[in-house]
Amino acid sequence: VQLQASGGGLVQAGGSLRLSCAASRRLFSSHSMGWFRQAPGKQREFVAGIRWGTGNTYYADSVKGRFTISRDKAENTLSLQMNSLQPEDTAVYYCGMTIRGVPYSPGEYDYWGQGTQVTVSS
Repeated sequence: VQLQASGGGLVQAGGSLRLSCAASRRLFSSHSMGWFRQAPGKQREFVAGIRWGTGNTYYADSVKGRFTISRDKAENTLSLQMNSLQPEDTAVYYCGMTIRGVPYSPGEYDYWGQGTQVTVSS
């Protein structure tokens, strides 16, 4: 499976961006997908995840109420709507796929997109 992430960019604090991640093949209910981010000098951290079959969602505390993860099962596409962005959200954002529920550890994901840069200016 190949994952293609897109949608990053430069935005001012308080602004919004929408990230997308397209999978190269159909996903099934056994799959889950997640968004992670990695800032310079920091470890990759969980942002949000979704179970492909049920649509159940999971969020890091730092983004709850600001970010929304969703999926389009017909298009095999994952999205992340990011509102009220802050400078601390600046990072490279990665989408990942797993069959292990919705783990918060990046080591539990089997496939990764190439990453897309999000920069939030103050």
